Amino acid sequence: MELRQLHQFIAVAETLNFGRAAERLHMAQPPLSVAIRKLEEEVGAPLFERQPRGVALTAAGTAALALARRCVNDAKALREAALAAAGGERGTLRVGFVGSATYALLPGLLPAFRARYPQVELVLRESANLELLAMVESGELDVGLVRHPTGSASELVVEIVERDMFCAVLPSTHALAGKKRLTLQELAREPFVDYASTHVPGLHAMVILVFQQAGLTPRVAQEATQVQTVISLVQSGMGVALVPSVSARLAARDVVFRPVQGLPASAGISLAMATRIDTLNPAAIRFREVALQRASKGRGAPSRGLD
Repeated sequence: MELRQLHQFIAVAETLNFGRAAERLHMAQPPLSVAIRKLEEEVGAPLFERQPRGVALTAAGTAALALARRCVNDAKALREAALAAAGGERGTLRVGFVGSATYALLPGLLPAFRARYPQVELVLRESANLELLAMVESGELDVGLVRHPTGSASELVVEIVERDMFCAVLPSTHALAGKKRLTLQELAREPFVDYASTHVPGLHAMVILVFQQAGLTPRVAQEATQVQTVISLVQSGMGVALVPSVSARLAARDVVFRPVQGLPASAGISLAMATRIDTLNPAAIRFREVALQRASKGRGAPSRGLD
């Protein structure tokens, strides 16, 4: 039994006339009559009662009509779903992200993507840079929103989607908290909370480079993996730190965020989108398009929000 036969059966059932059904199907009447006879043979029961001026549905025909319409509609839905998935408009997209992507990037990017592709199911996973890069490379994730520079060799496509600069974070009770701007020299004299080189080598290398270019070495007292954890350690009085300025949006109690005077151009830090060159998920291609469009319009650049 083929879909073509079901279309022919439905046409005859709706018109109750072989001639009008043949016109609707753009075919001659004799082949249509033959096709219906063959369908009835396959079903094993007559579907129509032949009458002088047309036909009438039998009990078997009435029962078959509802199922035939359902089969035709299901086949249409199957085709539409397959085409939508092939075009990246439907399906599942697995996106990994670092914690600091939740400050500005994700709140802007995810609603924009969902508005354009509401039938794509998003599966989100938070992790650290190296783990995210490894999961994208292995195919466990389709897209990774990671801190740039990554500090690791990779064959992934890595594209900037949010640009930022370092700012200082320190306890609100700290002696330097009353200043509007701080210097690296002032920060270098304080216990410093750094990023663990084993998990976030990019951020760790950027912090060290900033101090080295100023001829300074931070007094590292603690290390952490996530920006949020660094801020929490500062909040606990473990030291001061350099964090992306977008993290100033975080409503953290007992800490203040301050611009750092005289930061070199190399102090620019970013969030990037990592994808595989050979990605087979069309939804990932659509996500990349939306992210890059927003970045090109400046929507990927966070507002500073510093004290």
